[in-house]
Amino acid sequence: QVQLVESGGGLVQAGGSLRLSCAASGRTVSTYKMGWFRQAPGKEREFVAAMSWSGGDTYYSDSVKGRFTISRDSAKNTAYLQMNSLKPEDTAIYSCAAGRPLSGAYTNAAWYVYWGQGTQVTVSS
Repeated sequence: QVQLVESGGGLVQAGGSLRLSCAASGRTVSTYKMGWFRQAPGKEREFVAAMSWSGGDTYYSDSVKGRFTISRDSAKNTAYLQMNSLKPEDTAIYSCAAGRPLSGAYTNAAWYVYWGQGTQVTVSS
């Protein structure tokens, strides 16, 4: 069992930055891939970024590549999503998730078993 708790959302002006945190608990968390997804009102849930908890490759959607960075602090069992140069279209509820997607399937939310409660990010223009 893995529990995930996000924090760090809020209201920011366009061009600003926020850092989201995802505190993970559970003995097997290091064996999972961690993903960040977001869902804006009236839209489908969208993949944002993913990485292996053990480190290594990171993956980003084209819409955030170069602006967002996913990372983790193993000692704190916490994953992060650093978001820079935020745009109004980044406004959404952001959720972290843990799963074991097959290679190449990391963007598919169906592969992620554990989800946090989500945190609201609002970017004003």
